[in-house]
Amino acid sequence: MTIRLIHVGLGGFGQDWERRRLPQVPEVERVACVDPEPAMLARAQQRLGVPAEDCFGSLAEALEAREADAVLITTPVDGHAPLAIEAMRAGKHVITEKPFAASLDDAREAIKVADETGRILLVSQNYRYQPAARTAAKLIAEEALGPLGGVRVDFRKWANDKEPGTNKHYRLHHPLLFDMAIHHFDLMRFILGREAKSVFTQVTDPPWSRFVEEASATVTVTFEDDLVVSYRGSWVSPGEPTTWSGDWHLECEQGEIFWTGRSGDDDAPHEVVRLRHRAERGTDDVELIKLDRLGRAGSLTALVEAIETGEEPETSGRRNLGTLALMEAAARSAVSGQVEQV
Repeated sequence: MTIRLIHVGLGGFGQDWERRRLPQVPEVERVACVDPEPAMLARAQQRLGVPAEDCFGSLAEALEAREADAVLITTPVDGHAPLAIEAMRAGKHVITEKPFAASLDDAREAIKVADETGRILLVSQNYRYQPAARTAAKLIAEEALGPLGGVRVDFRKWANDKEPGTNKHYRLHHPLLFDMAIHHFDLMRFILGREAKSVFTQVTDPPWSRFVEEASATVTVTFEDDLVVSYRGSWVSPGEPTTWSGDWHLECEQGEIFWTGRSGDDDAPHEVVRLRHRAERGTDDVELIKLDRLGRAGSLTALVEAIETGEEPETSGRRNLGTLALMEAAARSAVSGQVEQV
């Protein structure tokens, strides 16, 4: 079965999807590219070899001109929910980049349309599709070291070299919480198998930060069963960089589970899961779960499987709502300075 796909959004990330991710999923055929900026369409034609006749300035034009089964959305976040709704009302399934809506109200409206139309709305939470994350989730679910008592997550990168005012990243709304920590919030829900109840965010930007809004924060999340996760994230840390998934320490009754993964690309050369038993010295490496397709290719494959089976995917809009709610509550707390309910 071949899934015919219209791709909306040809900025740098959208072009990366075209160049490296779509070719990894042969069940998908991209039949049209859409971007409202003529310069972006021209760049796609030059850099990616997209035929001019397959390029359109709006989703409506592409839907009129091409037969398609699904729409991939890689635009800025404000376009995610409106485009998803337009696509689903036209009878198309949707895979969209995270966050899948700019607000919880927009997210609920998109989910409502998915229900009304019977279309699949899938959020590409690609960090789930990595061997270490899958392995850690299995160990926690099986209580390999007994019940879980506490979690620490650290994420460190240095993205602060460009001059102020020269980098779009510096001007993003909540660049840590919305652009990056949403991945880690989603991994928390996935690995712990619990939903967040409340969150407290303390912005910890150092004086050298060139970001307009928070680039560094400490976030304390209380999950069901009063399980507390301590998260520290930073775009401006001079410390040793972590992987993109971060460094995870999960403290259990009989010892600790450590994992890290996704060193740079969607490949997995530095995926590690280790166990340290409380009564023993040293750690044991854990054999990782094997995945045929990683990262965004895994997300796209999940869409194909959902279309073929009719089953709701694990990162459907409905099932991803808890991630969006946690992200939004963390941002509210960063502004209010108070504990916020999720």
